[in-house]
Amino acid sequence: MKYTKNILGTMLLTAVVTASCVDDKPLAFEVEKPASIAGMEYLNDYDVLKNYVSSSANPDFKLGIALAASDYIAGGQVTQLANSNFVEMTAGNAMKYASCVNDAGEMNFDAVENFVTAAKAGGLTIYGHTLAWHSQQRPKYLNSLIKDKEIEIDPDAANNFIKYICGEAGVNSWDKQATYVLPKALEQGVEYTFKVDIKASEAFEGLEFWPIWEASPNKNEWGGSNDVQYLGAKGAIGTDWATYEWKFTSNFPLDKLQIVFGKFGGTVCFDNLALVKDGTEDNLITNGDFSEESTEGWGNNWNGPSFEIGMEGAGPAIYYVDQVNNGKMEIGQPMDNFIVRESGKGDVPGVILEGQGPDGINCISITSISGAVNTHDTQFFIVTDKVWEAGEQYRISFWYKATAEAPCETQCHVTPGAYIHWAMLPQNPNFTTEWQHYEATGIIPADVAGKGMRTIAFNLNADKENGHTYYFADIHWETVEKGNTIPLTPEEKKEVLTAAMNNWIEGMMKATDGYVTTWDVVNEAISGGGDDGEGFYTLQSASNASADDAKNNFYWQDYLGNEDYVRIVVAAARKYYAENGGTAPLKLFINDYNLESDWDDNKKVRSLVHWIKKWEADNVTKIDGIGTQMHVSCYANEATQKSKEEHVVKMFEILAESGKLVKISELDMGYVDENGNSVKTENMTEAQHKAMAEYYKFIVKKYFEIIPAAQQYGITQWCITDAPSDSGWRGGEPVGLWDSNYSRKHTYAGFADGLAGK
Repeated sequence: MKYTKNILGTMLLTAVVTASCVDDKPLAFEVEKPASIAGMEYLNDYDVLKNYVSSSANPDFKLGIALAASDYIAGGQVTQLANSNFVEMTAGNAMKYASCVNDAGEMNFDAVENFVTAAKAGGLTIYGHTLAWHSQQRPKYLNSLIKDKEIEIDPDAANNFIKYICGEAGVNSWDKQATYVLPKALEQGVEYTFKVDIKASEAFEGLEFWPIWEASPNKNEWGGSNDVQYLGAKGAIGTDWATYEWKFTSNFPLDKLQIVFGKFGGTVCFDNLALVKDGTEDNLITNGDFSEESTEGWGNNWNGPSFEIGMEGAGPAIYYVDQVNNGKMEIGQPMDNFIVRESGKGDVPGVILEGQGPDGINCISITSISGAVNTHDTQFFIVTDKVWEAGEQYRISFWYKATAEAPCETQCHVTPGAYIHWAMLPQNPNFTTEWQHYEATGIIPADVAGKGMRTIAFNLNADKENGHTYYFADIHWETVEKGNTIPLTPEEKKEVLTAAMNNWIEGMMKATDGYVTTWDVVNEAISGGGDDGEGFYTLQSASNASADDAKNNFYWQDYLGNEDYVRIVVAAARKYYAENGGTAPLKLFINDYNLESDWDDNKKVRSLVHWIKKWEADNVTKIDGIGTQMHVSCYANEATQKSKEEHVVKMFEILAESGKLVKISELDMGYVDENGNSVKTENMTEAQHKAMAEYYKFIVKKYFEIIPAAQQYGITQWCITDAPSDSGWRGGEPVGLWDSNYSRKHTYAGFADGLAGK
């Protein structure tokens, strides 16, 4: 029969120029066809895609399709296309964390179990996507696991005390003193007993008790006996509370207590002070147990340590939050908090010396210039993201030494070089050739008010004539916080999140019951920016994400660690797969995008291979393969398209050299015109469709040509049909091998020809 005008009009409305017959449903009658439809007729001669896989491919090669699990389970035309053309499926979202876990942390794997059942019935394997990812997580639930923990309040256990933070050890016993002004002077010639509980951050000897007559008209506090009683030391001071006692007769109307410990460089704590006249019970020290959280009457000497109320047991507690990232100076972690400036040169991070710090930890070195004009011609800066306020309390600690003895100055800066104030630390460190530990609490100077201070500057050219090398290690600059909750330590966060990750993976492995033998074990780990210290990209992190991404995603690696993150997930996958019916070899892939990118000359794929070597360096972790997503576009601009193709080839070469299995895990394609604009399906020309077909053929052919057969895991087409205009993925673009009416497109032929090696 012939078309009538009306019938022809109807057919042209329902079939775009790219349309051909739907697989397995040929027309039941003959017609005269318009030229545009006749031009598609050749597609009817193509077999189903899986029959085109090259005979030289790995016999285990998997041709896959990505589908919504619900679409496949529905058993309609999508199911027919999948079963007839492919051997493996990837669920678009159904097997991701946010699809199975709710905001309360409750897991539901019903959709996964139904998907597995349907795949078994259809004879398709499943590629698991994905076990670990920063996106499509449940930040509300996961952040609740690592929120500040409540401090158990036991009023009977509450204990306040006063602590003195010495910083650098002094040369003389009197260099560090805790002083207390008595409300009333002692009676001359009367016997007294002084008791105090003391503990220290580390054991030391040399603490003495020197009560003094501060109001003496002939005061001689530097020696002699006109106004001071030197009552001597009491042996070693330990790290646990112990009671020390002095009995003495007051030789003067003593009005001030002095406890001296100048040769100690740690923290000394005092509690339960009692000074009692013999024969009485009245304590002459006010608030000796510090129950009022007051330091009234307490002080230090001219060279003295800072002091504050400490607390044990009941809250509100005092705790510290470190504002310095990577204070341990770990290789591969950002060094943005540590900056070196030499006169006439640009700012650079400090040089990490691996294992050369105290007790084998890492440190950094800074070498001062010779012939300096100013003490600040060489500077070392500790920088935080936090803006410090005037009067804010802080605690700082670090190890330090130099190649020669040298003093240094410390200043307040906004950012490195933006000077605010001449004095920062309560006591400047004096460098020696041996490692020393510095610890002090202090108050941000009033002069920085409103100026945005973020930086401590160490001026390292006190010796202007000679250059020396200075070393710093284990740097921490902390805010002093107070409350009835306390942040989990990094170790505690890692522990609770490791348990959560294990729980999730165990649940997924139970739901899949050993049927899913290949997984994206970690998805999109590489950031595509930054420098890990070895010339490669860093991992994804909240610190290098946009504000919205940092809020809406959950970066497991920020808590589990750059290397342990992948190791923990791999170990859990292998353990729970074996425990839940898994008998076939388990293959675990790292999946990522932009590996074929030309704008960075394939740096991302090189970085991924580099990180896989780091993850496997423990000789336990084994990663079987690499998935390259390849959400590409075909470009009308010939030079651009040529560059894209060259870097696809480079990517395959790098992946082949890795020795890992290689999967094109998420292949789809759009079209970009000469003006750099993505073309929507409705505006595509036949020539553009054919150009896309050629690019599909190029990609698939190069995969088989470059990837050794033993490394060829498979290729998965990410979009079975063109995307609807309202799709969340490449909306309105011609990304499918079939059109929206499930008819083959020119790209179907290009894909098939690539598989066949034409």
